[in-house]
Amino acid sequence: MIRKKQKKQSVDELTVGYEVWLVNSLKKKKRAAHYLQVALDSYQEDGCADVLLLAFRRVTEAQGGIAKLAECAQLNRESLYKTLSANGNPKLQTLGVLLKALGFRLSIKPA
Repeated sequence: MIRKKQKKQSVDELTVGYEVWLVNSLKKKKRAAHYLQVALDSYQEDGCADVLLLAFRRVTEAQGGIAKLAECAQLNRESLYKTLSANGNPKLQTLGVLLKALGFRLSIKPA
């Protein structure tokens, strides 16, 4: 049996493949909801919003992109880019509006 030598993929190639897979999987509402919940739980544990904002960006991309979300949420597109950026610091009201536009809602559960 002759084995073909497989080309080694670079970390960048693997990352791009993962990003594409992730965004495609987040098109399903249940997966997107679970992904956002895990990110919110992480934020509540360590107070670092980076993971939560990244999760919002990925779900937004999967659900049609920033322009579509901005239109649904009746927010300025440029402002939304800034809000969801790594340096963003969205207000709770803004997160609520974004969740609603994405088809989700905030809820409270016991710790």
